Amino acid sequence: MKMIPVENHGVRCMSIGFLVDKDAPIVWRGPMVMSALEKMTRGVAWGNLDVLVVDMPPGTGDAQLSMSQRLRLSGALIVSTPQDIALIDARRGANMFRKVQVPILGLVENMSCFKCPKCGEKSYIFGEGGAQRTAEDMDMKFLGEIPLEIDIRTGSDEGKPIVVSSPDSASAQAYLRVAEKVTQRLKELAEERLMGPEISL
Repeated sequence: MKMIPVENHGVRCMSIGFLVDKDAPIVWRGPMVMSALEKMTRGVAWGNLDVLVVDMPPGTGDAQLSMSQRLRLSGALIVSTPQDIALIDARRGANMFRKVQVPILGLVENMSCFKCPKCGEKSYIFGEGGAQRTAEDMDMKFLGEIPLEIDIRTGSDEGKPIVVSSPDSASAQAYLRVAEKVTQRLKELAEERLMGPEISL
């Protein structure tokens, strides 16, 4: 009696958006959020997975706290745009996960710059290097930058990830580099857990 996830390009996906009407607002309080998280994780027939990624909204509310308490998380990946106002939320999120003993995998800068499709010139619409400075200030690993590009947006809308439709592009390579670093961090943290303190009685 479990839900079957949608699958595309070898990636399985489940979303609250699949379970409600297209334009229906989702206005839920704490207990409903916790129930939904339970259904989205343990109530789905995921099968064998390499990694389970949970995309969370920004902030430090019921959803994030419930997730950290109910699931044994391998780590939290903080994603932010470079401007100061977004990085405030990123800092709060990182501090919350640290407080509940969830390791921080690192920080990724999304929409780092806009590359003009005609001339190739880069424009730093949201500022430059904000996420990298924040990672250094907070002793987090900086895992990379994802550019703001039209091809990423159109591919996402059409269900064709840039890593599939244009695997050799700079944007696809940026995603792959971040994925490799995240995978490496997960391996490092798993090894650290295995090498935990030996307790003798």
